[in-house]
Amino acid sequence: MCLGVPGKIVKIEENPSGMTMGKVDFGGITKEVCLAYVPEAKLGDYVIVHVGFAISKVDEEEAKSVFSYLKQIGDVEDIRGA
Repeated sequence: MCLGVPGKIVKIEENPSGMTMGKVDFGGITKEVCLAYVPEAKLGDYVIVHVGFAISKVDEEEAKSVFSYLKQIGDVEDIRGA
């Protein structure tokens, strides 16, 4: 099963190859993510991330709700190891 995880964009920067990259915070865990598929995303927006790519924007309430469920089932530890 594939899973997209919500996170908050905390930094946006251009990559030398021309793709927009950013740092996304997943409830205290920060990962580098490609933002090329969500050019409308801004600093502070929440995005759904799948295998290192932000694939869509999501509102803050929905993102926090999903992350709460992940914590309840213990899948947050899987993100730390990724």
